[in-house]
Amino acid sequence: MILSIIELFKHLLESPSVTPEDGGIFDFLERYLDGFTFIRIDREGVKNLFAYRRFSEGKHLCFAGHVDVVPAGDGWSSDPFVVSEKGGFIYARGAQDMKSGVAAFVQALKEAESFEGTLSLLLTSDEEGPAKFGTIEVLKYLAKHDLLPDAVVVAEPTCEERFGDAIKVGRRGSINGVIEIIGKQGHAAYPEKAINPVHQIAPLLSTVAGAYLDEGDEYFAPSQIVITDIRAGIETTNVSPGKLKMMFNVRNSTRTDQEKIRAFIDAQLCGIEYTLTLDQSAHPFVTDVSTLIVRTLRESIVDVCGITPKNSTAGGTSDARFVAAYGIDVVEFGVINDTIHAPNERTSIAEVESLYAVFKKLIHNFGTISFSKRS
Repeated sequence: MILSIIELFKHLLESPSVTPEDGGIFDFLERYLDGFTFIRIDREGVKNLFAYRRFSEGKHLCFAGHVDVVPAGDGWSSDPFVVSEKGGFIYARGAQDMKSGVAAFVQALKEAESFEGTLSLLLTSDEEGPAKFGTIEVLKYLAKHDLLPDAVVVAEPTCEERFGDAIKVGRRGSINGVIEIIGKQGHAAYPEKAINPVHQIAPLLSTVAGAYLDEGDEYFAPSQIVITDIRAGIETTNVSPGKLKMMFNVRNSTRTDQEKIRAFIDAQLCGIEYTLTLDQSAHPFVTDVSTLIVRTLRESIVDVCGITPKNSTAGGTSDARFVAAYGIDVVEFGVINDTIHAPNERTSIAEVESLYAVFKKLIHNFGTISFSKRS
């Protein structure tokens, strides 16, 4: 059985796979990919699939991603799990994030006739959810069984204005913070008998909100404190609050960590009684642009699209962070990102066909360049 790239794309889109379901896609792929060895690594209701084909001794190139999608939500002009085609675009939940990428690399892998080494794919049904039993569990298994790849391409949507204009060579980390300022509740008519935490933070808020913690570098924008919530009081006008809770997030570069954030907050809130809780949900990473996978992907994009992509680390987190933690060279490339998680999510037929062409060329180019195995 062989489908065209667009037929395959439509089939994936019409397989409903809201986290943590795979919509039957993994069973389909086991029938579709001839010559591959399949390993199912299911954990806590999350479905994961690793498939590989060893052509010869040599390098191991893996394509990774997720088949799960966020719930459709309201505001759609058509059924989000029935493909709608209009004006050269295909509409459905997951069209950009990221069944376009999955279709492109699955088709490229199916059609690969030779490679100097091993080709594989890694897919999970829990990227859009907690991501605790998805890609991270597959990597643990691969490490234990000496199957870790040398390079990974994650096919998340990365392009901005034009297909081929951006690849992600890294991702910012994410640190969540909670500040609780401890005051003394009292009657609003007697402010001198109370300690109002709102009044304490008010003159200092401008020094904390939006503050830059570093200057950024060639890969990362400056790390910035983004206030996400402030609340205090008991929703009455005659009682001053006894406590204030302020929440924030920092998408951090490699130049800022939890210790730096704590030192900054300590300096700004000096003299105020407060507690600070920090939690890092993702660590920043960057892949050297001189590595083989980055150079080869860039060359493949230039060959297919005629433009040179910029190196980006913008946006949220992805499962690439789990790959990078194993010291594996990882890069992300996919279709334009402008409707992900939105009603009427869509991507163009031309983009999907071009992404498939880029991945075919990447496999060819990567498999014909000499390569030293990781020690």
